[in-house]
Amino acid sequence: MTDRKISVLVVDDSKVAQMLLVHILESDPEIRVVGAVSDGQAALDFVKEHAPDVILMDIHMPGMDGFETTRRIMESQPVPIIVCTATTDPKEVATVFRVMEAGALACVGKPVGRGHADFDEMAENIRQTVKLMSEVKVVRRWARTRLAPAPTPVARPVELSRAPAEIKFIGIGASTGGPQVLQEILAGLPKAFPVPILIVQHIAHGFLPGLAEWLSQTTGFQIHVGAHGVRPLPSHVYLAPDDFHMGISASGRIVLTKEGPENGLRPAVSYLFRSLAEVCGPGAVGVLLTGMGKDGAAELKLMKDSGAVTIAQDRESSVVHGMPGEAIEIGGATQVLAADKIADGLVAVVTRRNGAGD
Repeated sequence: MTDRKISVLVVDDSKVAQMLLVHILESDPEIRVVGAVSDGQAALDFVKEHAPDVILMDIHMPGMDGFETTRRIMESQPVPIIVCTATTDPKEVATVFRVMEAGALACVGKPVGRGHADFDEMAENIRQTVKLMSEVKVVRRWARTRLAPAPTPVARPVELSRAPAEIKFIGIGASTGGPQVLQEILAGLPKAFPVPILIVQHIAHGFLPGLAEWLSQTTGFQIHVGAHGVRPLPSHVYLAPDDFHMGISASGRIVLTKEGPENGLRPAVSYLFRSLAEVCGPGAVGVLLTGMGKDGAAELKLMKDSGAVTIAQDRESSVVHGMPGEAIEIGGATQVLAADKIADGLVAVVTRRNGAGD
C-alpha cells in the first residue's frame, strides 16, 4: 500500500469556490490539492509543469472556458477531468456535456455552501469521484471520423400483443462515463429506429434536463424525461427522471414510482431491467454500460434468463467497468461489445428479430 496522495488541481474563477473545494478535498487524507487557479490558461500552464492526477474544472471562466481548456488539455497532456458546476439551467448544463464530449470523464454538482442541506452528500460525491477518476487511464483525444450511417430497420408501432420474439423496448443502464457512450450509441443509430429506448443514467441531481438537451442536439433523436403513463414511441428516447424508478407496465406504458432505492439508487437500472424482463421477456434488449458498483447486473441476467438479448460494455472502452463487469462475471451478457460497436449490435438485433431487411 502506497502513502502517495491523489494530487488535484482546482480550476474555478471564484476564490470562494476555490477555498470551499480545497476544504472539501483536503478533508480526505488520501487527497492533496496541489494548485488552485482561476482561468483556463493558468490551468494549461499548471498542467504542463506539474501533471496533477485529477483536475476539478468549472465551465464558466473569463478568457478560456472549461470546454476549450478541456479540449486543449486532452489533445496535449491528457489528465482525468471532472466538471464541477452549480448551474442547473438545462441550456447551461448542456455545456457540461459538451465538455465531457471534449474528454472530461464525469460531472459533479458544486455545493453552494456548508449550510446547504445536501452539502455533506455533495462533498462526499466529489471526493469519491476524484478517487475513482484518479484510477482512469486517459488517452490523447483526436478528431473523430464519422462512420457510414447504419442501415435503417423498418419502423413499426409498439404493440405488446405481437409475437414475443419481436423487440418492443431497449433498456439501457449507465453511470460514470455513461453520457459519452449514450451519445455515441444514439448518434450511431438510424433516426427512424423502430423501437423506443428507455435509459437510466445515474447523474447528479438537476443535470438530467441538460443531458436531454445535449443528447437532442448531438444525436438527432427526440429525447424526453420520462413521464408516468406515457406510451413510448419508436425512435424516441426516454430518460428516468431524478428520484423516480422507471419501468414499463403490462400495457406498454411508462411507470414511475417512488419505491425505495435499489443498490442505494433511485432511479435504479435494476428496476428498469426487472420490469422489462417481467413484461417483455425475449421481446426486449438490455444494455449495461460503464459505471461504478453493480446496479443492474443481476437484472441483466434476469433479462437474459427470460430470453432477452443482453449487451455489456467491454472493459477497454469503459471508464469504470464495475456494472458491466459484474454482469459479465455472473453470466448476464449474451454479448460483450466495445462502446463503438453497440449501435451496430442493436441495429443487427432489431433487424433480425423484427423482420426488417431481406
